[in-house]
Amino acid sequence: MSTQDCTQTPLRDDAFELSDEEKITKIEGHVRSILDILGMDLTDDSISRTPHRVAKMYVNEIFSGLNPANKPKVTLFENKYQYSQMLVEKDIAVFSTCEHHLVPIYGKAHVAYISNGEVIGLSKINRIVKYFCKRPQVQERLTRQIASELRETLKTEDVAVVIDAAHMCVAARGVEDVNSSTVTADLSGEFQKEATRLEFLRYIGY
Repeated sequence: MSTQDCTQTPLRDDAFELSDEEKITKIEGHVRSILDILGMDLTDDSISRTPHRVAKMYVNEIFSGLNPANKPKVTLFENKYQYSQMLVEKDIAVFSTCEHHLVPIYGKAHVAYISNGEVIGLSKINRIVKYFCKRPQVQERLTRQIASELRETLKTEDVAVVIDAAHMCVAARGVEDVNSSTVTADLSGEFQKEATRLEFLRYIGY
């Protein structure tokens, strides 16, 4: 498998042949079947609309990052201030979904880059993180996807991404460890040099 393939979310070629409305209808039916098999009374007014709510949530919210049409539009600006040091955006909220058990991953992302002549609006960094979070994920891939997107967008190799997150598949099932978190990193260009890496880690409190 190539390096590029390693960063791709596994999707079929026909993933977007159905409209969002068609997907919601189909998913609603499957969720209804699951709850019925579990023995839930779907005539109860508390859960009668649950299949529709879940289907809508999957398509329009927590898995909306699967659709390239939802990718944030990014505008770059000339680095007219000639700022040559690293720019760090830290404590970006991470809310994603473990693709192994479909339960939440939550934590923080810390992102840095050194301008290669252009800069990105700060909110766009958060939007890029959010876009890749909104799909079934493993944290290693999520980290690499964010870093890869920033390198491509900013046309620089000088990018660093660190994610520190808790996984509900660890906390709420299996080993049931509510205290642990997982840290992943993707450091490239200048950030592979010890002095730059340590400066970045100091800024984000590691």
